[in-house]
Amino acid sequence: MPSIVSVSTYNPPHTLNQESTTEFARELFTESYDDIERLLKVFANGQIDQRQFAVPMKWFEREHTLQEKNDLYIELATSFAVKVIQKCLYNEMFLKEKVAESDIDAIILVSSSGMATPSLDARIMNHLPFSSHTKRIPLWGLGCAGGAAGVSRAYEYCRGFPGENVLVVCVELCSLTFQRNDHSKSNLVGTSLFADGVACALIIGDQSDLRSRVKKEIVPNILSTESTLMPNSEDVMGWDVKDSGLHVVFSRDIPTIIKAWLGPNVMDFLEKTQLGLHDISSFIAHPGGKKVLEAYVETLQLDESMTSVSKEVLRTHGNMSSPTILYVLEQFMLNDHSEGEYGLMAALGPGFCSELVLLQWKEWQ
Repeated sequence: MPSIVSVSTYNPPHTLNQESTTEFARELFTESYDDIERLLKVFANGQIDQRQFAVPMKWFEREHTLQEKNDLYIELATSFAVKVIQKCLYNEMFLKEKVAESDIDAIILVSSSGMATPSLDARIMNHLPFSSHTKRIPLWGLGCAGGAAGVSRAYEYCRGFPGENVLVVCVELCSLTFQRNDHSKSNLVGTSLFADGVACALIIGDQSDLRSRVKKEIVPNILSTESTLMPNSEDVMGWDVKDSGLHVVFSRDIPTIIKAWLGPNVMDFLEKTQLGLHDISSFIAHPGGKKVLEAYVETLQLDESMTSVSKEVLRTHGNMSSPTILYVLEQFMLNDHSEGEYGLMAALGPGFCSELVLLQWKEWQ
């Protein structure tokens, strides 16, 4: 089975604590709401202490055009992605020696917070010595589900080409989509929650020549994946594209939907592999927010400790959309695991949809 052998993350340069962002929101939204102090509790109650952003707080003090925001997205997303790829290809925690860019057969580039044609992967390849024949597979519009979806597509690629190697690169600069003149509650919630982040995973096939460079004795193999779409649910999560740019769509019903829909979805997925939730020792969940994690625990009847890694990523980074689940995966991969342990990656995104990935830690041979 294809294996995840290295993961890296990159934090954009500007770290802001939640107190600072709360004060910013208070100044911006006060005139629109009589009960602003009640609404601002979403900042304090979200279990987020700090977040990283591509731009400093001063950047948010004035309105920016869609072109200005998108040009900056292309510039910074390309730069950050180059750095996280370099880190992944020689992550000393996971690899014995550097993997050359020329050893990569395909790049799955995941992003939903800006627009670029040619896509970011082409721009990245102009900065790093990838082969000009590297296959480019950009994924756009999957939002928070994008990281897990990228891993799923890499699994399928490596099943089809077992001697090849794939990079999954997730880059989201959610801050650049901020709409200063949008005083909706969705934008207020988004302001309390979303952040910027970049992550990269190296996934290799059974017959890859890179197997000798793997440092960890036990690594996660990908056993199975599943994508599920909830019909007619476009209004749950996503973007409204307007003249001023991307406006966040974030339904307050998401935790309720998770409780009613995700449980049966996960159970059905595991039953296909003759497993149950009691077999899962590592729950690698995308931390969409405090209420989302609580909904996971309730609907899947998990011990709260199963979401502790996801909670910590949320606390220190916020919701970075697609890269977030790779931040969680990195922490699990840094820990030691026993032969045969099972893990489940789970992420939800626009559609409304879920992406599930079943892992098993196996001794490297």
